[in-house]
Amino acid sequence: MHRVAVLAVDGIHSFDLSMPLQVFSTAHSLEKAPGEFFGPRLYDVRVCGDGRDLLVAGVGGVEMYRLTPPYPLAAAIDADTIVVIGVPAGREPLTEALDLLREAHRRGIRIASISAGGAWVMAASGLLDGRRLATHWSRANVLAERYPQVVVDTDALYIDHGDVLTSAGAASGIDMCLHMIRQDFGSAVAADVARHMVVPPQRDGGQAPYIAHPDPGDDHGSLEPTMRWLRERLGEPVTLADIASYAGTSPRTLNRRFREQTGTTPLQWLLRQRVHHAQELLETTDLSVEEISRHCGFGTSIAMRQHFAKHIKTSPMTYRRTFRARIDP
Repeated sequence: MHRVAVLAVDGIHSFDLSMPLQVFSTAHSLEKAPGEFFGPRLYDVRVCGDGRDLLVAGVGGVEMYRLTPPYPLAAAIDADTIVVIGVPAGREPLTEALDLLREAHRRGIRIASISAGGAWVMAASGLLDGRRLATHWSRANVLAERYPQVVVDTDALYIDHGDVLTSAGAASGIDMCLHMIRQDFGSAVAADVARHMVVPPQRDGGQAPYIAHPDPGDDHGSLEPTMRWLRERLGEPVTLADIASYAGTSPRTLNRRFREQTGTTPLQWLLRQRVHHAQELLETTDLSVEEISRHCGFGTSIAMRQHFAKHIKTSPMTYRRTFRARIDP
């Protein structure tokens, strides 16, 4: 199994700690015995940290419970992926943790950080000098002042450099973990995890909808019903006018609301959903590329190949061979 080491230090936030444990431990093979709810586990998830009776806190540093990690900090060096939870605001990262991350990076271990606390540790490690780092919008200015060698990004939900990933607020860590599962085992497995957790398999856009702004106008309602309507019609030809008509608004207002809530346009959002659905069908069915292209609303296999080349950076058949090999027994 792919081994994930989650680093625990004194004062960590409870959600930051539990979230990656929950996401990765929910990932199971799609191949399961009759009557079984899950297939075999895909990740071996371990909590690593030195010391006993470590404080696990809620918002504002309120004590929630105490934790003694079952594995020492040094054990993380044997992992395939290390998840950095980080330190409370204003506290310098442990030297031992920084040394561990630098050595892990030298060995080619994937490293990911959760929320602002994790971003603080990643910036201190030097692994992101000269590169973009995602963090929570409320902590960006302090982080940028302390580590000017890092390019702080307050828009992205997460940033993937291949070797190092960073996420913004705590819940965006879910997006990042699902992204890593998608990389490791494909979209169908990631979507299965998302269904069990009752979260979107992939959120488009960035932090813009969540940053504190003046109260919006009355037309700023949730787009979820419209998104659900679109997901149910991926194989049908849908125009911007059709979407606006269903949403009961003008195309101009619809475009603005989509950009506010997803960071993209309605038609671009729809295109990404079609690509995601095509990925799942390539992984889990024997349908031909031509059949999948019609089922997902691309019209022709040529159009589907063009969109795969742009968004997935590979061809549909190469994608199928790659992820079928990872999930088949």
